[in-house]
Amino acid sequence: MTATNASSADTPAALPQGRGTDLHRVSILLYSDDFTTRDAVRAAVGRRPAKDVEVRQWHECATHAAVVSAVESESFDILILDGEAAKVGGMGLARQLKNEIFNCPSIIVLTGRPQDSWLAAWSQADLAVPHPLDPISLTAAVATLARSVPLTD
Repeated sequence: MTATNASSADTPAALPQGRGTDLHRVSILLYSDDFTTRDAVRAAVGRRPAKDVEVRQWHECATHAAVVSAVESESFDILILDGEAAKVGGMGLARQLKNEIFNCPSIIVLTGRPQDSWLAAWSQADLAVPHPLDPISLTAAVATLARSVPLTD
């Protein structure tokens, strides 16, 4: 192989479509009244839940009012809502946000158990992940929703 062929093959233009520089950078709002749940979610998802997905910002909320205020005033790509949160659970909050917020971000609800998936469907959440949290399921859910977010430079 000549030097010119090697250098042209290494340029980004020579990479197949959909590979190389495509990176979905997302901002995530995380709601739970329990700080240990918030810590567990952040630890499970990490900064790079997938090769093509990067979390650029976490915004944590512990109350219903804080979530509503944040979603109305800021822009998020994904909301992760704890369905087991006290006072206002994430499933009721998901339904409220989907019905009241224009272009509501994608929502993942954390359900109490796998059998609660029908409640997650009622809540209009995009995806549901049951407790106890499985890092593989949670990162897969985040990556799936992140890939629907337009690419940024």
